[in-house]
Amino acid sequence: MDLKNINIGELIKETVAQNEGEMSRICSFHKCSEEEVISMYNEENLDTNTLLRWSKLLEYDFFRIYSQYLILYNPIKKGQNKNIETQLPQFRKNIYMKEMKDHILEKINKGETTLREAIKDYGIPKTTLYTWMKKNNN
Repeated sequence: MDLKNINIGELIKETVAQNEGEMSRICSFHKCSEEEVISMYNEENLDTNTLLRWSKLLEYDFFRIYSQYLILYNPIKKGQNKNIETQLPQFRKNIYMKEMKDHILEKINKGETTLREAIKDYGIPKTTLYTWMKKNNN
């Protein structure tokens, strides 16, 4: 999966095909016509309510794809925004998808980045990175 070019409609279409989703059930769930569903498959972006409904229907967290993009390409630096009070929830740790782990490990294995750079750039705890490497070598 190319996280730089997320086409959520295409990903939903693929997930529906993998799950052998029935069009009648999809239309009923979304309260829309078959043409509207096909139109959603062709959309590169969907509004959050629609994406939430797809996530529920297909039992897959499509929002995590965007979270992984942020972790990979726009990581929050340690200490950044620590002193700012906010009503938004603060997340204690990042959740990394397999594609994310593979990407980082591949960069390390190819010598494109060092362990220290990966830890700094992506905010990955050292023990987490070493665990990934150990599991990847097995």
